Amino acid sequence: MESPGSTGRPRAAARLRRAALALTALAATALPLTAGTLAPAPAAADPGDTSKLKKLNAQIARLDKEYGGDLAKLKDAQYGVRKALSNSGKLTRDLEQARLRVAQMAATQYMTGGADPSVQVLADGDPSAVLNSASLATHLSQNQATRVQQLQKLIDEQQKAKAQAQAKISDLQKEIADLDAQRTRIKSLVKKYKPQSPTSGMGGVTARMLKVKNVIDTEFGPFPIIGCVRSTGDPQDHGTGHACDFMESSGGTMPTAARVENGNQVAAYAIAHAGALGIKYIIWRQRIYDLRSPGWRAMEDRGGITANHYDHVHISVF
Repeated sequence: MESPGSTGRPRAAARLRRAALALTALAATALPLTAGTLAPAPAAADPGDTSKLKKLNAQIARLDKEYGGDLAKLKDAQYGVRKALSNSGKLTRDLEQARLRVAQMAATQYMTGGADPSVQVLADGDPSAVLNSASLATHLSQNQATRVQQLQKLIDEQQKAKAQAQAKISDLQKEIADLDAQRTRIKSLVKKYKPQSPTSGMGGVTARMLKVKNVIDTEFGPFPIIGCVRSTGDPQDHGTGHACDFMESSGGTMPTAARVENGNQVAAYAIAHAGALGIKYIIWRQRIYDLRSPGWRAMEDRGGITANHYDHVHISVF
């Protein structure tokens, strides 16, 4: 036969379990801790930081292209920003979890008048005895103090990490601004040492043609490839080293709109500087411009993209 005390113990424990389970639902609307216990909650990581970094990445990609390739100094600063933002984001998530735990603690105190059901449930034997235990009160006090201290530490770390991320973003912005301010000098340097196009058939090319090739490549390259001396097909001036083809695409395919525009600029430049460079004629997009009889003239259809010079600018010299 069960005694009144033994019957009451399971019921009391069940009530305490139900109170503990109610904490999960209550956590989202839990009462805040006593005023002054914690520093004000910091704002979550600024969503604008990711947008800033995205814009800075686009600027870096543009500068990479304009300034001759990998900008190692900017890439290092970029890495620092990413790392700092990642650290700030992780601490923000950890902080939210810690605040949830402390909020649960506050809700527990409010519902039970200071007792902690989650601890009580562990004492299935006699909840009443546990509630009356002086050692439990000491444990709860110490446990709460520790969690509050941990939360305050996370707040401090998160604020510090956010400040570091903002500082690194600012440093990266200054680096980019500095490069932008030196645009003229850097572009001149890049132009002087810009990447050169791969070439074929350079053996036997004349000195004049070599100069034209180098000037055009410097101004408008790199090209997919520049082909000069050859003896196959209809070599024309290629056979004697007096011509080069500046390819705007490869594999007999039609160039993109951007590459067509590049070809247009190559042809216009060659015409404008023909006198200084010794250029004899230019062929581009089934048309020929002969400096001995100036003006563009349409050519016969030779049956293909390459044969009709749609994928390359042909330049011959005297």
